[in-house]
Amino acid sequence: MLTIGLTGGIGSGKSTVAKMLAELGAPSFDADKVGHDIYSPGGPAYHDVIAAFGQGIVAPDGTIDRKRLGPIVFSDPAQLKRLEAIVHPKMFERMREMVARMRAEGVTAPIVIEAAILIEAHWQPLFDEIWLVMAPREHVIRRIEMERGLKPEQTEARIKAQLSDEERRRHCTLVIDNGGSIEQLRAKVTALWKELLIRNG
Repeated sequence: MLTIGLTGGIGSGKSTVAKMLAELGAPSFDADKVGHDIYSPGGPAYHDVIAAFGQGIVAPDGTIDRKRLGPIVFSDPAQLKRLEAIVHPKMFERMREMVARMRAEGVTAPIVIEAAILIEAHWQPLFDEIWLVMAPREHVIRRIEMERGLKPEQTEARIKAQLSDEERRRHCTLVIDNGGSIEQLRAKVTALWKELLIRNG
């Protein structure tokens, strides 16, 4: 029973691939949503994050206000590392529990977890295979401009701030090239899913 980590840089199309896999029947979830849950009141990171960054990050409704936390951690690499040291291990543990629960409930199909920071967060032990979605830089820049309205130089800055695709490749089982049309991508993903079902037994 295989668990697949799906990763890729900004604008690579990993969310599109995750959606296609879900449509093909893959039980799946997004690590980002797990992150939101563990920050919520009662979540495993809630009190630790407030203890580290102060009551000033708490909104009137008691939730952690990401608009207040963001400027603190993104303006100081040491503070960002501090936040990641609290949050990433708790996310790993929550995802491990989610997979175990799905298996206990009888899910035998390959489980797919979309995780942009999979490699940076050292979550590799959670997965049997890691799939990397890659797209040519010019495609990424065009896609981000259309979808998010970012200027090319803003997208370039975000790409530079991330792990490079070359570094990601060193940790991945296979690469999905998203340099063509949506139909070509769908055909690749469908073929990969069929092969995965065979490997999954």
